[in-house]
Amino acid sequence: MHIGTTGIWSPELRLHGDSGEIADAAAELDSHGWGALWIPGLGGGDILGDTERLLAATRNTTVATGVLSIWRHPAEEMAAGHARLRKEYGHRVLLGLGVSDAAAARHAAAARHAGGTYRPLAALGTYLDRLDQAPEPVPADERLVAAMGPKLTELAARRSAGTHPFLVTPDFTAGARAILGPGPLLAPYQAVVVDPRPDSARATARGFLAPFIGMGHYARSLLRQGFSEEDLAGGGSDRLIDSVVAWGSVDAVDERVKAHLDAGATHVALHAISADPGLPRTQWRELAPLAR
Repeated sequence: MHIGTTGIWSPELRLHGDSGEIADAAAELDSHGWGALWIPGLGGGDILGDTERLLAATRNTTVATGVLSIWRHPAEEMAAGHARLRKEYGHRVLLGLGVSDAAAARHAAAARHAGGTYRPLAALGTYLDRLDQAPEPVPADERLVAAMGPKLTELAARRSAGTHPFLVTPDFTAGARAILGPGPLLAPYQAVVVDPRPDSARATARGFLAPFIGMGHYARSLLRQGFSEEDLAGGGSDRLIDSVVAWGSVDAVDERVKAHLDAGATHVALHAISADPGLPRTQWRELAPLAR
């Protein structure tokens, strides 16, 4: 599956209330030449339906889930839905899978009146087994894993197209490529604020990222990347924000994209963060020269 070297990652393509405007925006993004449109899991919901709306509005771009929680979406349903979408729209669906955190696993277990220990590596392996055993299996090259640690990254290399890490630096990308080897897809998420003013750009970035930085699994990942507890406090230090968010001019964003590509990424998913509500279409148009 070819997804180009850059794509757009957007919760607004799921959250925005006007389905007509979403379709229009997706068609415009497709016309710009982005290789993929990425939509996050957002804790559940009809992610296959949201994927299909984007597929129906576009002709060329891949639509990727970045990522759905294995605790909230049964493998058999995802395999059947993926097969249906592939028949209707061709090989333009990339199923991104994530293990989330222990709280999500407990919530899902409680809903099923089940117990158990949070074992993300084993759980993801079992989920991939179920995708393989479905009446219409999801091909390994049409699924990928949100891997933040080496063991999940190794699993991603063996059993999927590759990995889609969240809130990472180019140094992390280089380490992930060393684990994956030369073949698999490595598509890091990259937050972007198109604003040359340091104070307002960082404030916009913190407004979105602060809740994620406070989550245990993302905090642990950032600590492994060399940040300190002080960097994680208060919504993120300037050092942390500057490292995981590309802000400034479009040229500055392009430099960060190139840094990831030079470190071994095959694709970079750009999330345009805006202080304004709604679809960030102005920012997407500014970023259009980076579509490739």
